[in-house]
Amino acid sequence: MQGRMQAMIAASCLALLSLKYPPVSVVSSASVALVTLRRGGSEGLYILGCAAIAAGLMGFFILGNFQFALGYVMVLWLPIWLISIVLREGRHLSLAVEIAVLLGVLGVIAIYSFMADPTATWKQILIQMAPANAPAENTQRTIETISRYMTGAVAAGSVVGLLLGLFLGRWWQAILYNPGGFRQEFLSLTTRPRYTLGTLLVIGIAMANMGVISDVARNISIVLVVHHTFIGAAILHTVFSAKRLGRYIVPMFYVTMILIPHTLLAVALVGLTDMLLNLRKNKLEPTDAK
Repeated sequence: MQGRMQAMIAASCLALLSLKYPPVSVVSSASVALVTLRRGGSEGLYILGCAAIAAGLMGFFILGNFQFALGYVMVLWLPIWLISIVLREGRHLSLAVEIAVLLGVLGVIAIYSFMADPTATWKQILIQMAPANAPAENTQRTIETISRYMTGAVAAGSVVGLLLGLFLGRWWQAILYNPGGFRQEFLSLTTRPRYTLGTLLVIGIAMANMGVISDVARNISIVLVVHHTFIGAAILHTVFSAKRLGRYIVPMFYVTMILIPHTLLAVALVGLTDMLLNLRKNKLEPTDAK
């Protein structure tokens, strides 16, 4: 927010640093999101383009390859620039989250449309990554199972990174210009009933034995579950914060989600049932953090 040069340096340097430390990519994306949310799409695109060129030049001198660095940052920043515009203009965090998930779903469909057999491709990649001293039979069985879901898992991971970058950028914006605004937006995160019904339909197709269609549905359902996990987290945050020891329960809840990934399914189930149970009786109204 202090100037274009500072924003470009922050975004490009953090993007290159994320090549070694992947979680840093969230902070890099958030810097682009903050500029776009506050200054608008054209200013965000200007910072994105200049920072991409800077990252490409640094990649050439540091890594000896500017194509990879340039391509990496464009893939990293373009989606968050797009959903930041959606959030800025639409002023509804739920809509921006839905667009991000839709991008992940389209990514899964594109992979299955342009690749003859994504499962076989992932199988070959996983075989090369498998430890040499692992039992052959167990390794083969595990690879067979995981390779069927890798397309959806990668798309879901990309969506999670995209949303975390958006949330961080929105939080920064709220801290600077509207303290407490992001909290209200996040806790009111919800979705439309037809979206939930569509998710249940996709899960039903995934459970059926319909060949390639079920394979695609299984991978798409992984991306859709990510959406409902965020909604479930917002619901449980609201419920827990109303408890007497809410200031301790809420942090423990998020730590549990990080340390015990299996709890994410339970959280997603809460998000799926929100349409029927309405666990947040008194929803917070989203506020504009612009």
